[in-house]
Amino acid sequence: MTFTGTTESGYKTVMDGSGDAISPMESVLLSVGACSSIDVVDILKKGRHQIDGCQCELNAERAENPPKVFEKIHAHYTVTGSGLTDKSVARAVQLSAEKYCSVMLMLKGNVAITTSYSLEEAAQ
Repeated sequence: MTFTGTTESGYKTVMDGSGDAISPMESVLLSVGACSSIDVVDILKKGRHQIDGCQCELNAERAENPPKVFEKIHAHYTVTGSGLTDKSVARAVQLSAEKYCSVMLMLKGNVAITTSYSLEEAAQ
């Protein structure tokens, strides 16, 4: 029940169906968070904001019966930096979810995806 996936670029990921490694569904969920977090950070940096960190906490609900697909995913971003504004972070999160995150957009129409965020001022 353990499989190793190798990407075209040579990276390897071990996935497992019996709990000995990340499951394929966990991998999809982590991909949502990673893809959208990259977008959020990139958008904020292009806006010349100082970003020290971005953490994405994901909560998901799956169907009770097979195939146990994701029905809902909520992504909460905690963005740390200097001089961040609610407006800039809200815009970055919205742009990621609605325009740039290919993983979220691939799930659109099949999974209810919601987002939220909080700001933390970087320690000086």
